[in-house]
Order: sequence, then structure tokens, then C-alpha cells
Amino acid sequence: MAQIELTPDTLIVHITGIDRLWALKSHLDIPLAHVVGAALAADEAKEWLHETHISGTHVPGMLSAGTFHHHGDRVFWDVHDPKKAIAIQLKDDKLARLVVEVDDPSATLAAISHAVPTLVAPK
Repeated sequence: MAQIELTPDTLIVHITGIDRLWALKSHLDIPLAHVVGAALAADEAKEWLHETHISGTHVPGMLSAGTFHHHGDRVFWDVHDPKKAIAIQLKDDKLARLVVEVDDPSATLAAISHAVPTLVAPK
């Protein structure tokens, strides 16, 4: 699971618990200027969890954590429960998207929208 921290200039994704081991990261620092979209991602995460993937840590139906290549883009995943997944679309970053599980998706998306008022829905 991930926790999102917002500073005036940065979106910080804190990877919690054992997921830090699976994802090979403890946090990601993303400039707010790179954030261009954020939305619920339950359907995408549910489908993704049941597919087979080559990179990152992936246990079909249970866990995806780490950086994956998907349709030519680098995407960071940390999801166990698709119902709590959000997707954050990025520009001008080494990652194209973040798909992470958070405790309260609606509150997290509201906080991100408040920090970056020009957001659009991710592709």
C-alpha cells in the first residue's frame, strides 16, 4: 500500500510495509508540475492483477509492485486491492503513470486535485 504526501512542490508516494521490498522502493518524489491526471483505477487494477507480467513483482490476483513496462511506457504499481487503486498520470518524468493502492481513494484524489487544480482524467 502507498501513502501520498503533498508538499507545495512535490507529490511523495511512501511505499509502506513489505511492499517496499516487493517494489524495490521506499518512496517516489514526483514534482507537482509533472502531475497531469488522477482518477480511480479499480477496473484497470483488477484486470492488471489477473494478467501475467514480466518485470516487477507480480503474483496474479494478489499483488503487483514495482516498475513495469506497459505499452511502451514505464508504470509504477503498488496494488493489492483494486478497489482502493488510483492512477496518477505524469508528463516529463521517467515514469508515465503511477497506479497505487491508498487507504481512502476519494480523499486522496481530492487532495491531489486541490494541490494540482489543472488535472485531467488519465488515459
